Amino acid sequence: MKSLKINIEENFDAEKLKEVLLQIKGIDSIEIIDEENPESELKKAFAKTKEQFKKGDYETLVNDIFDILTKK
Repeated sequence: MKSLKINIEENFDAEKLKEVLLQIKGIDSIEIIDEENPESELKKAFAKTKEQFKKGDYETLVNDIFDILTKK
């Protein structure tokens, strides 16, 4: 897999750029990384899992784990 890093100005609308780039053939996914406020994907996943356990949303939790394990 190849990737492309784009540095943007602080007040630039990164979501809008993401929308535009996703329309281009051959672009599979885009991840916005804020290096000023780093938070690992694993940390985000654990936070989401914790909330799902609190709510008793076990079906979504299992589906999310399955999606992660089968992701290409």
